[in-house]
Amino acid sequence: MSTTVAVRPPLRGLTAESVFIGRSLRHSLRDVESLLMSVLLPVLLMLMFTYVFGGAIDRTGDYVNYIVPGAILTCAGFGAATTATFVANDMQGGIIDRFRTMPIRAGAVLTGHVVASLARNLVATAVVIGVALLIGFRPEGGVGGWIAAVGIVALWILAITYLFAAIGLAAGSAEAATGYGFILLFLPYISSAFVPIETMPEWLQAVALWSPVTPVIESLRGLLMGTEVGLHPLWAAAWCLSILAAAAAWGSWLFTRRGGRR
Repeated sequence: MSTTVAVRPPLRGLTAESVFIGRSLRHSLRDVESLLMSVLLPVLLMLMFTYVFGGAIDRTGDYVNYIVPGAILTCAGFGAATTATFVANDMQGGIIDRFRTMPIRAGAVLTGHVVASLARNLVATAVVIGVALLIGFRPEGGVGGWIAAVGIVALWILAITYLFAAIGLAAGSAEAATGYGFILLFLPYISSAFVPIETMPEWLQAVALWSPVTPVIESLRGLLMGTEVGLHPLWAAAWCLSILAAAAAWGSWLFTRRGGRR
């Protein structure tokens, strides 16, 4: 006598994604400390660079206009890094094993974390810009420039958050995920975010020029200040989409193949 086991088909549409987005948003609201730190650290960094180092770097007093794009990307990095910790905690808690037994797509869990992170980071970015305006940031870009800048920021957040989510799956613990993610937070410093590239040593200039952060920074700087952006937005979009595609594929593979790892 044979027994037939009914297998439920995967959920249709974006049902699974919407469920996990709601779950991640609720976790974000409960973890107020992480949200505050992801906002406060970039703000404090921006204040320190503006008031402590700004006079030495730019004696005209316009350094705040130069540093804001870097502060925005630093804020995005801190906010996205918490995603690696959240995903790693899911791995340690064993809930990923339960998710893998359900009829859901492999990317649905990561999508929930990523979309929630995108929402958190956009709010944090608005706070950073608000503080920058209070301390003297005077953007001259038009409405179109602001819309394009927000689009680039959102695309960058989406790309690095997917990357951090995959790191959370690959890491052996939440602590390890935090450590691996911390390395990526140094990327804005090796770019044009805080100082002009030409002031760096020659060997480092090449690294900064080809950094994925540099075209994003230069795009934001030009769009917000109303200056020429050249091909920077195209390079920024190309880098973001490449990182996003690679991270999403890696994360989906890790969820399927390593979800049961302790």
